[in-house]
Amino acid sequence: MNTKKRILVAPLNWGLGHSTRCIPIINALIENGFEPIIASDGVALELLKKEFPTLSSFELPSYNITYAKKANGFKIKLIKDSPHLLKTIKREKKVIKALVETEAISGIISDNRFGVRHKTIPSVFITHQLRVLSGNTTWLSSKLHQKIISKFNECWVPDYMGTINLSGELGHPKNFEAPVKYLGALTRFKKRDVETEYNLLVLLSGPEPQRTYLEEKLLSDLKHYKGRVLFVKGKVESEQQKTVTDNVIVYNYMTSEQLEIAINKSDLILSRSGYTTLMDLEKLEKKAFFIPTPGQFEQEYLAKRLSSERIAPYCDQDDFDINMLSEIEKFSGFKSQEYELNYKKLFGLF
Repeated sequence: MNTKKRILVAPLNWGLGHSTRCIPIINALIENGFEPIIASDGVALELLKKEFPTLSSFELPSYNITYAKKANGFKIKLIKDSPHLLKTIKREKKVIKALVETEAISGIISDNRFGVRHKTIPSVFITHQLRVLSGNTTWLSSKLHQKIISKFNECWVPDYMGTINLSGELGHPKNFEAPVKYLGALTRFKKRDVETEYNLLVLLSGPEPQRTYLEEKLLSDLKHYKGRVLFVKGKVESEQQKTVTDNVIVYNYMTSEQLEIAINKSDLILSRSGYTTLMDLEKLEKKAFFIPTPGQFEQEYLAKRLSSERIAPYCDQDDFDINMLSEIEKFSGFKSQEYELNYKKLFGLF
């Protein structure tokens, strides 16, 4: 008879960041005698199924989040999509209620999935956005998000508590009263002492169509780059694919172990300024150049903040030129903080 407590872990399917930062949480649950159960949709679910093939997994209703084709259409599209999102959250709650009963769930960890909670069992919400930037509606979007967070038993913020942190005002707002715990940087990677193999590593992720736009632009620009390049598209598919053209090696996706080795072996990183990427690069102490997703206020804020602190340069997608990579040498790159998370104490909630 299985006496392990079963904990449902459910990341949002918006790019790969939410699912990848749940990997250390799932590993820690296993190490601490729990039985994790995975629930998500799309590429987020596929990635976790590849990482944890022996764990039970379930598909949740899809939010179907995509970006507008133009940056200035992001907010309008989000408003238009709101009725669909609200319906999805209601469907999500019904699925969770059924899973709690049929799978004997003892606890829930939701990474930005609003409907993944239950009144009778401990439910945790993971986010680095206690303050949600949305231009002139930031006050409203932040209050709405905080109201949702307050319905959970705890909120776990993957960042450092002090003034030296990664999320800035996103994860450290004033006057927000809720049971918040800071976890430090959550990453599946470890720093390795290896020789440099690639001059440049390109890491792509995020919703369409912007992921494809950047992929096509960079593959074209890299024809004029002299160094050795590893290009990871961030497209989780049934089979891993690899192509080699001149000095550029292209993968559709990489496993966690492959990607950990690849980042450690790379001199420079070119990527979106997604928060999970920032946590990974901080842990591995890398130099990077960022291209924020057009219209995504959070990524734009993080890129500007890192640039102002002289950690990493950035530019808008339309303005990027491959020669801009030389600017990286003028910046310090990431420096990791020593932080040991007490998972046994953290999981005491369950």
